[in-house]
Amino acid sequence: MLPVSTWAVPEDAEKPIHIRADSAEIDEGRGLAIYRGGVRMDQGTLRVTADTMTIELANERVVKITAEGDRAHYQQQLEHGASEVVANARTIVYFTQEERVELIGMAHLSQEGNEFSGEVIRYDMRAGKVDARAQTGGGVKMILQPAKADE
Repeated sequence: MLPVSTWAVPEDAEKPIHIRADSAEIDEGRGLAIYRGGVRMDQGTLRVTADTMTIELANERVVKITAEGDRAHYQQQLEHGASEVVANARTIVYFTQEERVELIGMAHLSQEGNEFSGEVIRYDMRAGKVDARAQTGGGVKMILQPAKADE
């Protein structure tokens, strides 16, 4: 596995990926690695936990990580000195090349006191855009903190 080159603190992409699981299945021909049972992946400030995790590779680079479970969890520090982005959902799809995360099913995302909840949340880190949606009859919940005055 090669490091995940993403939008995190620059050192993250240079750190090794550590994965712990009850079982692993590697299919080099299809560029897939599937981990099952108490899966935890760490790389620098990035941490993803899930019941099942599928890592997809293209041209020997990680392009997509799909974490699934009762409450899959993602956290990562995006910039030095900034608080971590923390996300939970039934399915978390992390597109490493596109620098975005999709949260599906009971999704929740928080960063620096701002919170978003809905059935589906798409978080584009490059554009700084959050798109939250709910199923029919449900709603989207947001808590936005006021801007801090300059010191």
